[in-house]
Amino acid sequence: MKRIKIKVWLFIQLECLLIGSLVDSSILPSAAHPLPVISMVGSQAVLPCRWKTTLGELNPSTCHLQWETPPKTIFERWGDAEWQAVEFKGRAVVPEEKLESGDCSLIIQDVQIVDAGRYESFMVLDGGVKRRVFIQSVKLLVNDHKSQHSHRPGEDLVLELHTPHSFRVVFQSRNSSKWSDLWMRGGENNPRLKKHPNLEQLTLKKLTSSDEGTYKVIDEQGLAVSTVQLSVEENLPTFRAHQKQENIPTDAAAKSSYSALLVLSVLVSSFQISRLV
Repeated sequence: MKRIKIKVWLFIQLECLLIGSLVDSSILPSAAHPLPVISMVGSQAVLPCRWKTTLGELNPSTCHLQWETPPKTIFERWGDAEWQAVEFKGRAVVPEEKLESGDCSLIIQDVQIVDAGRYESFMVLDGGVKRRVFIQSVKLLVNDHKSQHSHRPGEDLVLELHTPHSFRVVFQSRNSSKWSDLWMRGGENNPRLKKHPNLEQLTLKKLTSSDEGTYKVIDEQGLAVSTVQLSVEENLPTFRAHQKQENIPTDAAAKSSYSALLVLSVLVSSFQISRLV
């Protein structure tokens, strides 16, 4: 009986260590365990940051915040002065009023595939000798758009460009392995393909069966912004889904995986303990 109690105690200790490690990796801000943030091309991403949580009583007279994608600084705010790296010009901001209250989150507008990567925030303290204090590490994941469309002959297809950085649209016919240019920003384009004057949209007029295939929207770096699979069918049902968007995991979904793992570990340990007893 004493041996069984010792084994049970060991299982409990192991469970505590496992839960502790999961909590550390999912909650605590550290350079080793960046917080995951998932965004879609063309949307807004918020990289979380709370400097008061880290600095505590070290309340700087003037907030001097730096965000970097190591080792390059990409954003800096010092009082009412602000600086952005060229590639983030006009897209990155930390509102001054929120910074003063402790929220140093970096907001990136019109997120691009090339924005994906690791971001770290620092507060610069000047107490005679300047020093940087690490605040938060964030891992930004950027996904392209994927969808499927079904239309009847003669209908129109609306292609979302998602961002002003979309540069080309290429097309691969259903029965071909070759890609052909369909549209280029600022170029002479297919007369059937009309760009909306205000929105980032293209409309392909009067579809035929030859329009079936794959459409890719590509940015200035040649990276895919979106992929659209089109089928043109004569006998479509009256009620149909024109677009099926790929399910993209959110930040909440990423966090829920930690909870699922915790529950699984507790169940396994409970089973082991019941066998010992």
